[in-house]
Amino acid sequence: MDVEVELSRIIINETSDQQIIVLKERHGERAFPIVIGIVEIFAIDRRLKGITPPRPMTHDLLANVIDGLGAQVQRIVIDDLREHTFYAKIYLQVNGRTVKIDSRPSDAIALCAAINAPIFVADHVFDKTGP
Repeated sequence: MDVEVELSRIIINETSDQQIIVLKERHGERAFPIVIGIVEIFAIDRRLKGITPPRPMTHDLLANVIDGLGAQVQRIVIDDLREHTFYAKIYLQVNGRTVKIDSRPSDAIALCAAINAPIFVADHVFDKTGP
């Protein structure tokens, strides 16, 4: 089962390439951190602050391509954790069918921040990140 989550915290460290976001259950208490890159953290942070760059950034470009093709992002799902690496899928609705696209969670979350799409985590991923 997939559980809806929200960005609970964004921890930016400008002296490091490794940044941290914390995802928390929307209707629960479980949460876990994900280490992401500095480019993705700044893209997410800009969107959450309502800052629109003068030209499309990478995740804006992806959102524009999806829209231009007549598709919609239904949701993203962080669906696995293997050897300390998270995996995600972007679910697109295209001409009445669902298409799953493999993605790094950081890119998928940045895309969701750009278009306000929901983020989900597979229940078993929470088990793997446990206390």
